Amino acid sequence: MSLKKLLLLLVIVALFISAFAFDLTQYLSLDVLKEKQQQLNHLFAEHPFKVFAIYFAIYVISTALSLPGATVLTLGAGAIFGFGWGLLLASFAASLGAFLSFLSARFILRDWVQDKFGERLDAINRGIERDGAFYLLSLRLVPIFPFFVINLVMGLTPIKAWTYYWVSQVGMLLGAAVYINAGTQLAQINSLGDVVSADLIGAFVLLGIMPILAKFILSLLKRRKAFKGYKKPKSFDNNLVIIGAGSAGLVSAYIAAAVKAKVTLIEKHKMGGDCLNTGCVPSKALLHVAELAHNARNAGNAGVSVGEVSVDFKQVMHQVQSVINDIEPHDSVERYTKLGVSVEQGTAKILSPWEVEVTADGETKRITTRSIIIATGAKPLVPNFEGLDKVSYLTSDTLWDLEELPKRLLVLGGGPIGCELSQAFQRLGSQVTQVEMTDRLMGPEDEDTAELLMQRLVHEGIDIKLNHKAIRFEKKGNESVLIAEHNDKEVAIAFDKVLIALGRRPNISGFGLEELGVQTNKTVSTNQLLQTNFPNIYACGDVADPYQFTHVASHQAWYASVNALFDPFKTFRADYSVIPWVTYTSPQVANVGLTEQQAKKANKEYEVTEYDIGELDRAIADDSAYGRVKVLTKPGKDEILGVNIVGPQAGELLAEYVLAMKHGIGLNKILGTIHSYPTLAEANKYVAGEWKRANAPQKLLAWVEKFHRWRRS
Repeated sequence: MSLKKLLLLLVIVALFISAFAFDLTQYLSLDVLKEKQQQLNHLFAEHPFKVFAIYFAIYVISTALSLPGATVLTLGAGAIFGFGWGLLLASFAASLGAFLSFLSARFILRDWVQDKFGERLDAINRGIERDGAFYLLSLRLVPIFPFFVINLVMGLTPIKAWTYYWVSQVGMLLGAAVYINAGTQLAQINSLGDVVSADLIGAFVLLGIMPILAKFILSLLKRRKAFKGYKKPKSFDNNLVIIGAGSAGLVSAYIAAAVKAKVTLIEKHKMGGDCLNTGCVPSKALLHVAELAHNARNAGNAGVSVGEVSVDFKQVMHQVQSVINDIEPHDSVERYTKLGVSVEQGTAKILSPWEVEVTADGETKRITTRSIIIATGAKPLVPNFEGLDKVSYLTSDTLWDLEELPKRLLVLGGGPIGCELSQAFQRLGSQVTQVEMTDRLMGPEDEDTAELLMQRLVHEGIDIKLNHKAIRFEKKGNESVLIAEHNDKEVAIAFDKVLIALGRRPNISGFGLEELGVQTNKTVSTNQLLQTNFPNIYACGDVADPYQFTHVASHQAWYASVNALFDPFKTFRADYSVIPWVTYTSPQVANVGLTEQQAKKANKEYEVTEYDIGELDRAIADDSAYGRVKVLTKPGKDEILGVNIVGPQAGELLAEYVLAMKHGIGLNKILGTIHSYPTLAEANKYVAGEWKRANAPQKLLAWVEKFHRWRRS
């Protein structure tokens, strides 16, 4: 705690103790007020402004210090100053005192509380930021909640100070009016129970429910506005219709069927979506074959001679397709039909919030449903480069139709997809040129991470051209050429095939969103419940923010399906607090939580601890001693803010940190966990050990050293 905070805390404690030590609180009793009423009325008649100001100051101080007696002071304001002036004094003095108490709690304790319990308070913080005014007004209107507790607790939350003040002012006004009015009849009051009756408390409780009720009514009005102009069916064919049978759609359908809902899943192309057919599965199968080729070429370094390594590319692509075929039954129509899902293979179009049209083989039919989930995924982004139509270009969707290995492959893009496929084709025998318009690969990653990966890609023979901006494509005779801008000059890069790997674009058109008026902004716009601007239409997966990962699509699908089926009885807000992501190059690049550049951008204080995988016994034994583990922690604490791993099996090593961050486990407990020897997972323990050494209690160790010296003497 800083000196300023400590001094303020000492002043508040000293004032609070003094009030009781000098028995000042005796003057805040009903008996004393009744005894001194005439004297106070006389003083007010002679010195109105002076008495008003002193009374106001006493009220503010007692409220700020949370002293007992606020009710008596409010009664006194009515008895001395009358209803109008008394209400003015009491409402503003109480609000100002509460505000000072709120600010004191915020200044002294909020940073400590949020720092220590931030993750556990995350949901509360989000709720306060979203609906804090409603919550506070309800608390202010219900007198069963002690106001000093409200002041202190709200000071620890992220509610805006101005919001806190004006809501307190409004909320206290009604309660103060009751006591001020009673104060004008002070002679008839023998105890505070004469003012605060059970009926009065009941009335205030009902009043306190009003903000929550108002919020509910506003929600209903919002729903009615969204559905205006559309006729809701009297009954429905389905509880849920899902458009898209990729990762998000399949998980949504699985969950709906598991809870015995009537669900229809619509897919116009292949079951399993991009992940199974053109994305995660085939790319990882290709990377596996490429690694086999790479290892075979380098086996001689370990004394194993396999002769000249050749690659049968047709067989490679056959192997990739074989992997897809082996996994395909998991996502098949037959499997989901057995689970209880009605699968429609055709083109979907949303006609209204409750009606979807399906077209297949020239025939159409309409399906009614209570809710709809949009899970239409994304497709490769292909900019409109001049001359692109004149050359033979590939995307991550069309790549899998290749029958011959390109001699010269140009990869446009330095992101995860570009890096993975560049390395795969280089290892299979292509000469790969990778073009990136910025000054490094893997832009979202830390600079040292990108550098570690680039060094390995260059070592394997990939020609990486940074700061090259693609301008146009040309045909020079039989040769295809990319014209790029580098250092303000145009350079020509020849190729046989070009792979466009510049990201992915969500599929948001062609199935009725524009006509219906579903809001989009590059992706389908959703709230934390994954609802669109139509409360019964949801979106999840690559078509929605914030991440385009298969595992996030599945994660979102749970929230979307449960909310779609059980709203308004029970809903859940999507949780993105601990999201891992992996790039499957060699070495792999794995992340969870904050990267260093994200922490810097957010002005988040952190410490960095690293462990060199080159020193790990198992990595040395496996001839894969390359990379490092980097952990970001809170300064002086073992709480993990983020992890970045570059190295062999980085995605597998990351799982321990994902679990740790999700459940609030720090580096101390990872250090205290036994890891099998020799394994790559020991790297996680060793980096925790590095953190422990860097944060060792030096003063305590100095005394321990003296202790041991004494024992030797």
